Order: sequence, then structure tokens, then C-alpha cells
Amino acid sequence: MMILQTLRQGPRHGYALAQDIKRTSHDLLQIEEGSLYPALQRMLKAAWVDAEWGVSARNRKVRVYRITPAGRQQLEREVSSFERMLAGIARVMRTAES
Repeated sequence: MMILQTLRQGPRHGYALAQDIKRTSHDLLQIEEGSLYPALQRMLKAAWVDAEWGVSARNRKVRVYRITPAGRQQLEREVSSFERMLAGIARVMRTAES
């Protein structure tokens, strides 16, 4: 969900994705390469993202990912599901305080 949300803001290569998520979360969330790249491969197979080769700011060959229309739909489903889960947790916590 966080990867797709970040890509909604514009195309990114893997390292930039991880750094943007870390920065946006004020260093609370960190995505390790061992999780990021397999997730991106699954998203490529699902056609939620596509990729092309580009060059980084440091003049290195990188794979640049962008969200697809199918990825935007998936993001909407994931956000909706996440919001329902948070609402359920909030209800349980309120009940536990009573």
C-alpha cells in the first residue's frame, strides 16, 4: 500500500521509494531491500506497476517504477480495507476502556 501510494506521486526507482517512505514517516518506517524488491516484482506480475530502465541522479542504471491504472484501483481497495481495520481496532479499544 505504501509503495503504491508513493508511486502515485510520481515514478521512482527502488532506492528512492524506500527513502521517500522513510522520510515521509519521519523515520518510523523503513523498507529493507529484501522486502522492497520482491514486493515490486509481485506488483509487476500483477500489473499494478510497470517499469523501465533509467539513469539515477548519480548516473547509475536504475529501474524506474510507475503505478498503473490497475495499481490505482488496487491502492483504493487496500486503503479502504485498511480504514475498515483501523475503525474496528478503534471500536475494540474504546470498548476496552469502558
